[in-house]
Amino acid sequence: MSSQIAVQKVAQKGLAKGSVGLIGAVVIGISCIAPAYTLTAALGPTVSAVGAQAPAIILLGFIPMLLVAFGYRELNSVIPDSGTSFTWATRAFGPYVGWMAGWGLIAATILVLSNLAGIAVDFLYLLVAQVTGASDVAALATNPLVNVVTCLAFMAAATFIAYRDMQTTQRVQYALVGFQVLVLVVFAIAAFVHVANGTAFDATPVSLTWFDPFAVDSFSALVAGLSLSIFIFWGWDVTLTMNEETKDPERTPGRAATITVVVIVALYLLLAVGLTAFAGTGEGEFGLGNPDIQDNVFFALAGPILGPLAAFVSLAVLSSSAASLQSTFVSPARTLLAMGHYGALPSRFAVVSRFKTPGFATLVAALVASAFYAVMRFVSENVLWDTITALGMMICFYYGLTAFATVWYFRTTWFASVRNALFQLVFPLVGGVVLAVLFVTTLVDSMDPDYGSGSSIGGVGLVFVLGVVVLVLGAVVMIVQRVREPAFFRGRTLDAGTATGMIDTEVTSRGVQD
Repeated sequence: MSSQIAVQKVAQKGLAKGSVGLIGAVVIGISCIAPAYTLTAALGPTVSAVGAQAPAIILLGFIPMLLVAFGYRELNSVIPDSGTSFTWATRAFGPYVGWMAGWGLIAATILVLSNLAGIAVDFLYLLVAQVTGASDVAALATNPLVNVVTCLAFMAAATFIAYRDMQTTQRVQYALVGFQVLVLVVFAIAAFVHVANGTAFDATPVSLTWFDPFAVDSFSALVAGLSLSIFIFWGWDVTLTMNEETKDPERTPGRAATITVVVIVALYLLLAVGLTAFAGTGEGEFGLGNPDIQDNVFFALAGPILGPLAAFVSLAVLSSSAASLQSTFVSPARTLLAMGHYGALPSRFAVVSRFKTPGFATLVAALVASAFYAVMRFVSENVLWDTITALGMMICFYYGLTAFATVWYFRTTWFASVRNALFQLVFPLVGGVVLAVLFVTTLVDSMDPDYGSGSSIGGVGLVFVLGVVVLVLGAVVMIVQRVREPAFFRGRTLDAGTATGMIDTEVTSRGVQD
């Protein structure tokens, strides 16, 4: 059996071809993950759960993400379509599963957009307070009106950049990501220098056991580590949603995804080891196990490690959340564009702007995220943060479906070669199973009223209720669209198939352009 597989032809959607290179895609991928913001919030809770084995947990969490990334790369190599999870799951399992995969991606990214804007507000006022010495300024972020107005300003700026061409996006990201990574590397190196000079808070000798997942002493900690991976590595798939705009679309996005994940895990390990060696895992003033600093470890340790340059760490976290806010627009906008293009959503979503970007889809994503944040911030902050917690289920849902789509789509070519067996069967299957287990585990655990903020409805945890409501809402919208415009759901615009055909196939669309 031949191992060659034809690249599927898709009708063009009007996006700017060849506008993103490998480096640009990697930079946008790193930006979307937001390493500074993500790790400052995740490192403390991780250390509290597993102690000095935090680097091992990071490595453990890295594995399923890498396995799933391999699956994404295989699908992209034959179907380089901006719809990614939506398009690929449709090709593998049919329109209904594909539609829900697209909904999971859109729901997760729009929820994250609102979260990132809110985080940017918090760090803006923290930074101003830190620079001016006026500690009262930081409290402005807790004022609902000030918070929402500032958040909407961040959202408007990010929307403006995302609406314009990809060159504008890349230029902004080069500056923000470059600064962020530079500060984080200097931060980690400075921590090691303190350890070497004997000026560390609680110098802890680096040990190889820190990198050994089997040294973690409980299964619950291992599960926590895998759950952590969903949050600290999520976002690399943005490199695939740009596939129709990249140079060499069959190969560049997949390579960019792999490089992004590897760079991020290296950066995380450098910081985790450096800060653990400097501060230890205890509950002292600057210990990583101190519950009082776990929400923002970098802010607490910036002063002891960098002294008068501490404000740069806060600025790095602010730039991280702001950069991620802008780059995260890429995924939902292009998925909505693809869904409109194939008739899974109204044709208006298929419209591209004069900048050759998904103009209408970008504006819709921005409006929904902004409205959601504004309403939830005034109604209940618990509901807002529990909704953000529920997005973990959305991520597991659409990542897992995409991993399984890889396996099923390539089912007739699994054993054409050893490479196929690994990258089209074993790797994505293992990654998909891990994510499925995490999805079910989170679904069951979140039924507990104490899960998340501790809020509940009818004795059922609010996180569970919100997660289920998001999925059910997606199913309702799907049914409405099925009734209004059934062509997509009858396989007329994008049909299910396999990787067996050696003759390129065409799919139809309804794409329009301003």
